[in-house]
Amino acid sequence: MAETPQLDIVTLTINPALDVSTSVTKMVPFTKMRCAEPQRDPGGGGINVARVLKRLGFEATAVYPAGGATGQTLAALVEREAVRSIVIPTSKDTRQDITVFDETSKEQFRLVFPGAPLSEFEWQQCLDTIERLSAQAAFVIASGSLPPGVPDDFYGRVVRASKGAAKVIADTSGAALKAALEAGVYLIKPNLREFQELAGISCANEQSLLEAGRRLFSRYRIDIIALSMGPSGALLLTRDIALRASGLAIEPVSVSGAGDSFLGAMVSRLAHSDKLDDALRYGVAGGSAALLSPGTGLCFGADVHRLASRVNVAAITGYHA
Repeated sequence: MAETPQLDIVTLTINPALDVSTSVTKMVPFTKMRCAEPQRDPGGGGINVARVLKRLGFEATAVYPAGGATGQTLAALVEREAVRSIVIPTSKDTRQDITVFDETSKEQFRLVFPGAPLSEFEWQQCLDTIERLSAQAAFVIASGSLPPGVPDDFYGRVVRASKGAAKVIADTSGAALKAALEAGVYLIKPNLREFQELAGISCANEQSLLEAGRRLFSRYRIDIIALSMGPSGALLLTRDIALRASGLAIEPVSVSGAGDSFLGAMVSRLAHSDKLDDALRYGVAGGSAALLSPGTGLCFGADVHRLASRVNVAAITGYHA
């Protein structure tokens, strides 16, 4: 697709996937199970965030590597949603992930395959593209896991490639997240498990989470921590304020893409204004709206706007980092 000279938001998905979802009457071992017609969606953190932003009226450019027949299908699906993209060709086939919904138990089974290995030339091209685009971007959103062949400090290199021109958002975990934090980022969006792993804690009560946030601010260069906690809502922390958002009681059709929908909806408000309470409200609404879509369908704009009015956000008094 043709590049657009004015870029406001850039997403990077270094480990994309073609998401295939279906359903069966009942999951039974050692039995041939007849599946419903498959649904195919473009997948990977940054691609999903760009899709959500598009549905909320914001243009984002999705940068991702892709190869083989699955890579061609992935790119076609991204283009079908009118998300502008820059595809880095790869020698290996892009992976597929499979989601199966058991209609009897109402359980969802998610099969995630290893990412296609990238050569140094391929992942370096992704970095070079980010470096070129970041000068015109308000945000660079690096999201998802790292495939084989990509160094653990890759997201740190993304931060350095952005050269401070854009606000870098990192949505990943483990060593990849620590590398981004050591380079300095604007925002991270861990879920509860990822946050506990990063902070080295096992508690989930509010006071423990606030204390862990303070330690992270003292250790790393970071402006905002947006901690998503599923049905329990979310926390947003800076060095000066702490906000708590209520969760919404929604019977999930699918849990796939809730985190990416949270981040995409949140960035849509951050790109609109600096009101963090509004950004958190929309983040929770986006994650909740994703639960209403089957398979890997992500949230829809009308649902996000409707649910946002139901999310209560309150400041936690006495907090400072």
